[in-house]
Amino acid sequence: MEITYRLPEIATVAETILPYLTHKVVVFKGGMGLGKTTLIKALVRVLGSDDTVSSPTFGLVNPYEGTNCHIYHFDFYRIKNEQEAFDIGFEEYLYSGNWCFIEWAERVAKYLPDQYTTLEIVYIDENTRKVVID
Repeated sequence: MEITYRLPEIATVAETILPYLTHKVVVFKGGMGLGKTTLIKALVRVLGSDDTVSSPTFGLVNPYEGTNCHIYHFDFYRIKNEQEAFDIGFEEYLYSGNWCFIEWAERVAKYLPDQYTTLEIVYIDENTRKVVID
């Protein structure tokens, strides 16, 4: 599935794509500044959380409470090695049955489960993106 959207439409896009997330482990792909965290913020809202969502770049994981669910947001951009992910118990989060939204997952690829959903954000222009769900 693919959706092209303008950035102000992000809340509607999150509502639209949530039913297509067939696995609770979701890998977000896309270059720096393309809106991965912005889309995660919108998804966390759709899942019922009023928590302030920010990038966990330095803490590696931020937890949020949704409506009858836990959500974990990972950002592995700054890790030096896969051991750092292991040290925070990354595998336990992945197999907890809770939502796990992961940015820069290629840096921890050996820990990913066999099945997960991928959302790739593609730059169209300054205000437009395309999200491809696989």
